[in-house]
Amino acid sequence: MPSSHAELVIVGTGMAGVGLARALRRKGDTRTLHLISADSGDDYTKPLLSTGFAKRLPPEKLAQRNATALAESLDARVLPHTPVRQIDVANRSLRLEDGQALGYDRLVLATGAEPRVPMAIPDPVKAHCFTVNDLDDYRRFHHALGTTPARVAVIGAGLVGCEFANDLHAGGHDVTIIAPDATPLSRLLPAPLGRALGEAFVDAGIHLALGRTIQTMALDDAPGVTLTLDNDDALNVDVILMATGLTPRTELAEAAGLTVSASGILVDRQLRTSHPDIDALGDVACVDGVNAMYVQPLQASAQALAATLSGTPTAVRFGAWPVIVKTPLLPVVAYPPVQPPERWRIEGEGGDMTAIAEDRDERLIGFALTGSCVKRKVELSRAAPTLLG
Repeated sequence: MPSSHAELVIVGTGMAGVGLARALRRKGDTRTLHLISADSGDDYTKPLLSTGFAKRLPPEKLAQRNATALAESLDARVLPHTPVRQIDVANRSLRLEDGQALGYDRLVLATGAEPRVPMAIPDPVKAHCFTVNDLDDYRRFHHALGTTPARVAVIGAGLVGCEFANDLHAGGHDVTIIAPDATPLSRLLPAPLGRALGEAFVDAGIHLALGRTIQTMALDDAPGVTLTLDNDDALNVDVILMATGLTPRTELAEAAGLTVSASGILVDRQLRTSHPDIDALGDVACVDGVNAMYVQPLQASAQALAATLSGTPTAVRFGAWPVIVKTPLLPVVAYPPVQPPERWRIEGEGGDMTAIAEDRDERLIGFALTGSCVKRKVELSRAAPTLLG
């Protein structure tokens, strides 16, 4: 028998899990609620992870409240540093890392996504390599950077890599971006706009090693790491930030027999999984074929699921919400098309550019904006098709 029981259990205390709990309490939901966290369970805003270094914020400044205060604010029980090892769907219970069992009437999976590291890192170098995906990660990376400017290699030129590179540079660190991509943000921006962002980075003093891969990593004579690239260039750094993408954390759901794919736990428009007592939302959920790892879809999902769990079945809708990239060196807004466009229609020059993605009938299906052109985001969002209408 489970050692404890809650009417509702939420696995995950990120923006999705905590956002759902808050939405339920605002609706007057009084059921017993347990939130389970693999990390510290502190309440913080995740976007601060990629702006905190520019503001020179210590980890304690990012947390709005600790797990105890979060539990009090939600009239809930929060279990920090408590990974879930197994879901027993037949008996509606969870097996926790410490061996205890927790029963539930309804279960919500908000386990998020984890950094993907596509390369083997030699054991001696691992102490210099970091990912930053939660507040505990931020604590470790903040400590490794120390109190003086560090030489930082950011591996990856996607959204996370570019945001962190801009942030770390603003914080006074010597930053190099290494990636096989020809231009930054290649999944969000057509090449001319990506080049504009790269030029803004270089003009500010960020080093770019694009179109390059790492051949070797080795400790050097100084307390750092030597990275050898595929063109035989060598780079000496103090720390390495891996920013090579995110993968939905689906292992727990898959082991329990829930339907999953590479895009996440498959859920319908009401965020129901393939099991009637289990829902999923946030970065781990693939909603009717769409996984949108951004703040606005996450918030919409929390509101919709709160309404459903409160007795009003509600289908989630994702609007035409562009991605606002946190790169102050060159502002970027992008609403990438779901399907490859027939063409990109590009206007502007220098850092101020507009790119319109069109289908074969010349209809707008996405857009990308840089510099002063980001002011067009509202106008173009209104004309763009919704992500999940």
